[in-house]
Amino acid sequence: MSEPTRPIRQPTVDIDGSLVAHSVATPKSFRMRAKVTVGSHKVIPVIFVPGIMGSNLRARTEPSKARTSASESSGRNVKQLNDVQAIAARTGEKPDTDADGPAWRAPNGTVEGLREARKWKRRTPATRQRILNPAALEVDDAGELENEVAGLSLTELRSRGWGEVHADSYWIVLEKLQTYLDKTFQIDKRGQREIRVHWKRVMQCSPSSWGVRTVERVTESELENFARFQYPVYAVGYNWLESCAVSAQRLNRRIDEIKAFWRSRKHECEHVILVTHSMGGLVARSCARMRAADSSGSSDIAGIIHGVMPAFGAPVAYRRIACGTESTRYTNGLVDNVKASRFAEIAGVTPEETTAVMATAPGVLELLPNHLYPRPWILIKTLTRVENADKEQEIFGLPRGNPYDFYRDTQSWYRLINPNFADPGGLYKGKSGGIKEAIDKAVNTAEKFHQSILERPPDTNGDAAAKAWYHPNTYAFYGVDEERLSYGTVQWAARVPSGQGVALTPGNVRNAHLVGQAANGAREVLVEDRLKLKFTVWGQDAHGDDTVPGRSGAGANDGVRAAFAARGFGHQDSFTNDAMLLLTRHLIVKIVQGIK
Repeated sequence: MSEPTRPIRQPTVDIDGSLVAHSVATPKSFRMRAKVTVGSHKVIPVIFVPGIMGSNLRARTEPSKARTSASESSGRNVKQLNDVQAIAARTGEKPDTDADGPAWRAPNGTVEGLREARKWKRRTPATRQRILNPAALEVDDAGELENEVAGLSLTELRSRGWGEVHADSYWIVLEKLQTYLDKTFQIDKRGQREIRVHWKRVMQCSPSSWGVRTVERVTESELENFARFQYPVYAVGYNWLESCAVSAQRLNRRIDEIKAFWRSRKHECEHVILVTHSMGGLVARSCARMRAADSSGSSDIAGIIHGVMPAFGAPVAYRRIACGTESTRYTNGLVDNVKASRFAEIAGVTPEETTAVMATAPGVLELLPNHLYPRPWILIKTLTRVENADKEQEIFGLPRGNPYDFYRDTQSWYRLINPNFADPGGLYKGKSGGIKEAIDKAVNTAEKFHQSILERPPDTNGDAAAKAWYHPNTYAFYGVDEERLSYGTVQWAARVPSGQGVALTPGNVRNAHLVGQAANGAREVLVEDRLKLKFTVWGQDAHGDDTVPGRSGAGANDGVRAAFAARGFGHQDSFTNDAMLLLTRHLIVKIVQGIK
């Protein structure tokens, strides 16, 4: 066939399994043929699960319904959207979102980022709490779609969930996967089959760019096996303020719906592959545990790829609740610090702003360092001037014992949550137990999630040590960049004035009374009713990706098939990094080799 071809929009799959493509009528003299790509009838959907704040949210469009069993077990009261409006009327503030309008959409681009930062900066803690009330929100699928991809219409992309997630963070990975996974080989000018360039790049990528010395490279025979399937790419958002266990239920339903769609259209669809970013890894692990036939089963999830997952949690979650969102860091350049400042204004600069949203949001609390995170990770220090030099002394470390008891403590000066900041909108006023009970329930939910869902049972050989549970065919990559410092520990430090007469001990510093708190989270305490000390939090101290320290990402090493400790990307940008995109495709090919 010598006539040239022109690609047209990809065919849709009719209910009877037939493919339907549309073109236009042209004169006989027009010799260019329309070209469509016909995919395999064997389908393996690739489902992307975003990180915290990466899913668009809106106010619930339906009256509240009874929660599922996992949510009921958390003991949280269900609230309806009209509760938000009633509170707004009581406090005299106008709600910031319509009944069906967006409550949360991370901004795309510099201009939108500036606009959103100004808008959130004007919002009071009470308004923030009402807008981001976990029980009043649902996933919003009407987010921005940049353009058609691989011949798929915007309508088709929206049906695949692409509008549920933040475009700036995830459009590239979705686009690359959709464009490249279904195009493996091509015919060269001599009529010979050859591997496409984008797969040659995967095969030839240096292992060092993935953080390893050697790697089992993808082979041509593996690509032949890989090419037997079609790989439609989906995105599944979730309400990141709710527990990851509740979010996992939504992912679980979407997997069933996606498989049912393809099966109803006469395609074979037995397995899916999950690709996750950050908090999405916790959601996917919970979902995989839910779908497994038993604690070691793999169910219909062929494999999971975790990107920058906080396997053991991240101390930055404590820092942001206790002190507000950090806005600058000394390792950043000017542009990055401006971006960080805009993000802080949106997320909340002060602890009054962050606590109002996060204190009773189980999803956020599930990002705190869990019981497996190396302790102590909170360090209380003093600085004393000796011979024109600062002498640093560590007084004590936290948490001691059960970390969740530490999170429930609202009295100590180094507490995570100040209950006076936790309910500015009055959502829990008049409720049984009030805000303290709501905080405890949210922490209890996080504790149960970490210990009952993310942890595997003791080994049959009698090893009772707590270990994390992973799908048996899991891969992970995480950041260990020395230029992308993260909070590996949170260090409270105070300068001790010279000549004071109080001998500082772990006991009297621990029992000091909080007498003041600054907008930046600094805390002034009174030791033995005589000595005032002002404790501030030092900056990031551990190699990582700006957010998750390497020691938390490495928590997956013991439970996955392979883990890649890489450099060269920030936490939010990990799936825009070229090397990590190549690695993701490499790992998808490896996962597929286990599917018959």
